[in-house]
Order: sequence, then structure tokens, then C-alpha cells
Amino acid sequence: MIQLMWLKALLKRRKSRLFGVMTGVAITVALLTLLGGFIASSDASMTKQTIRNIPVDWQVLLTPGADIKAINNAISEAGKVQAAAEVGYADAAGFAAKTGNTTQTTGPGKVVGLPADYRHLFPAEVRSLLGPPAGVLIAQQTASNLQVSIGDIVTISRIGLPPVQVKVDGVVDLPQADSFFQAVGAPAGTSPQAPPDNLILLPAPVYHHLFDPQAKVRPDTVRTQIHVKLAEQLSPSPSEAFVQAQKLANHFEAAVAGSAVVGDNLAARLDGVREDSLYTRVLFIILGLPGVLLAIFLTLAVTASGSQRRRQEQALLRIRGASMKQIVTLQSMEAVVIGIGGIAAGILLAIAMSLFLKSIHMGWDRTTVQWSFIGAAAGLLVSACSIVLPAWRDARTVSVSISKTSVGRIRKPLWRRLYLDYLFLILSVIFFWRASSTGYQLVLAPEGVVKTSVNYEAFIAPLSLWLGGTLLLMRVGNLLLERGSGILNVLFHPIAGNLSHVVSQSYFRQRGTLIKGIMLVVLAFSFAVSTSVFNTTYNSQSQVDAELTNGSDVMITGSTAYPPGNKVGQLKKLSGVSAIETMQHRFAYVGSDLQDLYGIDPNRITDVSTLSDSYFGSGSAKTTLKALANTPDGLLVSQETIDDYQLQPGDTIHLRLQTAKDHQYHVVPFHLVGMVKEFPTAPKDSFLVANASYIAAQTGNTAQEIVMMKANGAPIDLAREAVKAVSDLPGAKVTDVGSVQNTISSSLTAVNVSGLTKLELGFALLMIAWSTGVILALGMAERRRTYSILTALGAKKKQLGSFIWSEGILILSLGAIFGCALGFGEAQMFVKVLTGVFDPPPDYLQIPWSYLMTLIIFAVLSTMTAVWGAIRMARQGVVKALRNTNLSF
Repeated sequence: MIQLMWLKALLKRRKSRLFGVMTGVAITVALLTLLGGFIASSDASMTKQTIRNIPVDWQVLLTPGADIKAINNAISEAGKVQAAAEVGYADAAGFAAKTGNTTQTTGPGKVVGLPADYRHLFPAEVRSLLGPPAGVLIAQQTASNLQVSIGDIVTISRIGLPPVQVKVDGVVDLPQADSFFQAVGAPAGTSPQAPPDNLILLPAPVYHHLFDPQAKVRPDTVRTQIHVKLAEQLSPSPSEAFVQAQKLANHFEAAVAGSAVVGDNLAARLDGVREDSLYTRVLFIILGLPGVLLAIFLTLAVTASGSQRRRQEQALLRIRGASMKQIVTLQSMEAVVIGIGGIAAGILLAIAMSLFLKSIHMGWDRTTVQWSFIGAAAGLLVSACSIVLPAWRDARTVSVSISKTSVGRIRKPLWRRLYLDYLFLILSVIFFWRASSTGYQLVLAPEGVVKTSVNYEAFIAPLSLWLGGTLLLMRVGNLLLERGSGILNVLFHPIAGNLSHVVSQSYFRQRGTLIKGIMLVVLAFSFAVSTSVFNTTYNSQSQVDAELTNGSDVMITGSTAYPPGNKVGQLKKLSGVSAIETMQHRFAYVGSDLQDLYGIDPNRITDVSTLSDSYFGSGSAKTTLKALANTPDGLLVSQETIDDYQLQPGDTIHLRLQTAKDHQYHVVPFHLVGMVKEFPTAPKDSFLVANASYIAAQTGNTAQEIVMMKANGAPIDLAREAVKAVSDLPGAKVTDVGSVQNTISSSLTAVNVSGLTKLELGFALLMIAWSTGVILALGMAERRRTYSILTALGAKKKQLGSFIWSEGILILSLGAIFGCALGFGEAQMFVKVLTGVFDPPPDYLQIPWSYLMTLIIFAVLSTMTAVWGAIRMARQGVVKALRNTNLSF
């Protein structure tokens, strides 16, 4: 009975404070649950996108003499099969073609035999550039080398047999050539096999007619693969899906007993995505956990603001004969009610926000349920720590007489005497320097190995900065309140007037309470600023990554035979174009290595494409491009090429380029002027960048294979117009930066953090309002009796307001200034720690000014609301407040 009476009294007389604590528990539960949902939805999205974007899951290589029917049966038994096709691979000694009075020849190449339905079953493997999608198809680069097109005759030099001739029906491109020609069965750690420079695709009947005889003469030059697309349902977790994919392949290889080997593209891609999955958890730890901790701190602060009242209530209960066990039981019931109410409200809030933030999936899958339980447990723990533990501690020490505030010198806290703030900051600098100078790998996901790990040592720097910075700011704030009365007099004279000295002296006596309030505002602002700046930088780099891949807002690619550069005059007239520039895309031999060669105008390339300083290893983008422009035969090469050939700036490099005169490769000299790591549209490995004018002069070919356009509106609208403009250009392809960004967002720059950003920034605004408004209001409520005394003594509304307004402005201004400074430092460390997320890394932080202004407005409005409420409360019910001994200063 007494328990019910206690709860009824609490709900009647302490409902505001109970609601405040319950709100803190609800926010903690909701934030943890939503972050768990974010991780689950990110994992599921990455897995789904990865599986969907794999053109061929398995490339099953048959050993000589294998029974194809038995292999197909084993594939069907291993897993659900969506599509399967037999593909033949044959080596050719070379190709030749006669055009006009000249004969062009190539080196060794490959001939592939495809069944009639292959392109329907695996549409992403072959892309038509010219002519029909069936028949004898020649690769674009091979067609360029031989100078052939539809209707021309190509001679194929078979190995061990007389040459044969075929008539070209179309020109194609193989977007997935690296995986299509992979070395199936190669030992782990073997360097990837480069796709062939020369290639012809034949219909399966023609292929078998021409190369089955070669298989009998030289069986080592002809191979057969079965390409497979699985319909197997895998786990939404990349790590679990990787394990499942490995088991499927292992089961199949065990069943065929050595008569076939699997090139497991599915497991290989999922293997890489596991690293991205770990990064989502890293994002949670770095960005989400501070928010959870802040919610807990605010909840404890709400509870602590009523500690004096709670001790007095316990003393009264002891006077009336209550035992310590009874007191703790009553407080435990309060904690249980708050915990259950907070958990229920938190889960409802999480569901409501997940419906609003559609990028976060809150289906009750295993991961989300686990995080919901973690959130619920955290809510109960916070409730217990904030209510039961203090009650148990006070019940052991409180006397039957109501304690009075002790007078005397306040002893410095332990952390100040041990200088923990300085120690944490020194630790932060040491680990940040270590990460910056030596490099590290934050996420470790060894290729082919199930076990993955995160280098949690990298979190020491930002965590130490957060702790050390907060403690240092508390030290500075305390010194200001202890010894800075003169400064405070000047600062608050416009508000308090002649009372500024009295107000500053009151701060000295209240410095413990004020410092706690300032600390909470600092933590709230630092969380909001660091999260918003990092997420803005992250999203900006996702755009940069997409532009690096696409080249510009809109890119048109074509072939040397049909270059889109010829359409520049027409494309300039499109309504959405703000700038347009062409670029050459050729191929050049560096020794025996065929590399992509990009010809640019260094003075104009930046009009249509953003070139970051991080793209170049020999200086800034501006300096490197200027050096290239000042050196007509200048060349930028990749780091890999510099290392492989031991090159130095100024060295002469002899490349072999194909000339328009005889379509043969001839030596052309270049001078190395710098190193390039990344470049718009270029591959990730080796490539070359030179002056387009020099390439055109040396090869006698002015064709521009790429057109890049900057849009003055939506890139997708300009892309639609460009498609119409080049519709009559064979093989032309138009892409916009938005579609590319959606494509690359299947991996980590990948994880689309827009949902996480909205989630965290929404909670950050709520916590700013809570810390500056609710905490301030609760503190002022505890001092209501003091303000009532001032009113009874004749203090006017303006004089009373000078105390309250000065306190509110002090907490808000110091908290905002210190919090923003700490937040920017945290954001910089986040970017450094998560360098692996960015490709390329940002040159500087991106600042969300509009959000920061919204943040400040929220803080100011919540502070003003709390101050107005405190002034009104202080001037009402003065006699009742003076009689209420529970309300003390």
C-alpha cells in the first residue's frame, strides 16, 4: 500500500521531474535502437547491392576430360541456379585485317564462344557499341588496332592450325573484362591477370567449328567455363553472406572431385564488402556513441538536480520510522516505472523516426531486435544509476536532521589535482601524430579469411580529445568563475547594471552547479558540431568520388572511330550547359604494359571537373597542371609506374602510341613532370595523363573520345538532352554524376549516411534544447526560494531578471563557444581516423552553416524560454516558496 501511495504522490507532485528523467531514458533507448537499425539496414543494403551488381557469380573452369553434364548437375545440386551458360575460351596467335592498301596485325589475343542466349542471361558482361548484338563481335580496342568495322574481314591466326577468316558483325565493349578473363584456380595472392588487348567474340556454333580442332591439337590453348548466376538467398550480413557463399562453392568443388574449379566472384565481392560493413560499425562508435553518452549524462543531470530534495525526503521518511530497505524499495519502484515508461516511449520514438527517415529499416530482424534489447537494458541501467544508487548511498549516510549546506573551502576534484585533462590531451596528440605520420589500417578484413577486426587503438585520439577537452574547459570555466569577477562585471554590466558585481559574486558561490550546466552544453554543442561537420564532409566527398568516377556532371564517352568530340558545337547549344571540355582517351604501351592515356588541356580541365590536391603526389593540383601546360611533351604517371620503372621527374619516357597514318604503334618521347594518383574517369591502377595537343600532333589523330559538361541545373536533365544530341553517334554513352553516385553508393562511400545524418542531427538539436533549456530550468527551479527571497525584499522584475538572464547567457555563451571549438577538433580527428572511408580524402572540412545557425537558434530559444519561465515562477507564489523548506538555494 505504501508503495502505491508513494508512486501516486510522485506522479502528482513530481511529474515534471519524472517526465524529464523518463525523457532521458527514452532518448537513450531510441538512439541506440535507431543506430542498430541503421547498421542492420546498411548491411542489408550493401549485401543486396553487391549481389545484384555481380554479373556472373561463378565461373566454373572445367578440367580436360570433364563431363559437362555431370558438372551442370552438380551446380544445380549445390544451390538454386538462376542462369547458366557454357563459354569457350581459346588462345589466338594474332589477328590481321587488310584495309585499303595496308595490312594491320596484332599480337596474341583471345577468341570467346558465347551461346545465343548469353547476353540475355548475363546482360552486364557485353555492351554493344556498333551493329547488332549477335554474330561475330570484335572488341572496341581490337577494332581500333585493326581499323575495321562492320562488314570487314578479320583473319584469326589459330595455334597449330591454318588461319581462318570471319566477317565482323558488330563492335562491343566488355565492362567486366577483368573478372571475365580472370585466372580461375590461381593460387591465393597471385597478381590479377590483365584482360587481353585483342579479343573477338563468336557465336557458339562458329566457335566450336573453328576451335574444336585446335583443342585436339593444342588442348592447353582451349578452355571451357560455365558461367553461373545463383538464385540462392543469402544472409543480409556481408560477413555471414561471405561465409555462406564460400560454403556453397566448397560444397560444389567437393562434389565434382577435382573435375572443375570455381572462380567465386560472389564470395570475392562479399569479401570486400565485409570491410565496408565494419566501417558502418566504426561510424556508429565514432558518431553515435557520444550521442548516447550525452543522453545518459543529461538524464543523470536531471536526476542530480533534485538530489537535495530527495535527501530531505529520505530524512523525513527516516524520522517516521522507515528503514533503509524500505527507502531503497520505494526509490527502486520509481526507477522501474521510469525505466519501463522510458523504454516504451523510446521504442515508439524509434519506430516513428524510422518511418520518417525511410533510409533506416526497422523491420524486426535479428540485428535490430538485438539493439532494441541493448537499448532497453541501457534504459533500465540509466534509470537505476540515476535513482536507485544515489538513494542507496544517501540512505546510508543521511541523518534524521535535514542537512544544511556546508560552508568552507571546496576541495578541488580529483581530476583537477591529477591534471587528467592535460594527460588526456597529451595522449590525444601522441596517438593523432602516430596515426598521421606512420599510417594505419583502421579496418582489417584479410582477403579470403573469415575473421575481421577493427583497430580500436585509432579511437584513442578522438576519445582522449573529447575527455581532455571537456575537462580542460571545465578547469578554465571554474577559474573564470573563481578569479574572473572583474571580467564578468564588465561582460554583464549591460544586463545587470549596478548589480553586475553582486551577480558575479553569486556565480562564485554557485560555480559547482554552473560548471555542470556549462559542461553539459559543451558536450551537446561538441556532439552536434562534430557530427554535422563530419557528415557534411562525408557527403561532400561522396559527390567528389562520383565526379571523379564520372569526370564531370555529365560525361559522354565514345570511340576513336566515332568520337563525341565532333558533337561539341551541337552540345554547347544545350540549355543546361555552363561549361564543356573534351578529353582524349587512348592507349599507350609503357614497355610491354598497355595503359590508359588521357589527353587534356591543363588550362581548361578545371572548368568542368574538380581536381583535388590529393589527386597528385608531386604538389598541388594547380602547380602540377601548370607544370604540365608549360611542358608540351609533359607526362603525368601513376605511382605504380614510377615504382616499377624507377622513374624520376625530368626523365624521358618512350611510349608506343598508335598513329593514324599506318595504324601501327610507334615510339613517342615524353618528359615526366609529376605523379598522379587519381584522375577523372581514370582506372584505379596505372594510367597516364598528357597534353592533348601533343598527342594529336604525334599520332596525327585529333579525335576526342570523351566530352565532359558542367551543368547549370540538374545534371540528369542535361544528360537527357545530351542523349538526344548524340543518338546518331554509334557507341556513344551518356552518364550523369547522380546515377554514378547511386551506383558507387552500394559500397562504403558506399554507406549512404543521409539517414544517419538526419537521425544524429535531429537528436543533436533535441539535446541542445534539452541541455540549454531543461537543465537550466531545473537548476533555476532549485533556486526558486532564493529568487522569491529577492522578490520579497523588493527586487524589481528587471533586477531579478539580471540574475537569471546573466546565468542563462553565461551557460549558453561559454558552452556554445567551448563546445564549437571542441566539436571542430573532434571532426578533424574523425576525418583523419576514417581516412579509409574517403576516396579521395578531403582537402578540408565542409561546414554546414545553415545547420549550425539552426543549432544556435534552437539553443537561444530554449534558453530564453527557460529564463522567462524562471522569472515568472520566481514572482509567483512567493509566500508559498518561502514556507517551503524543501526549496533551498
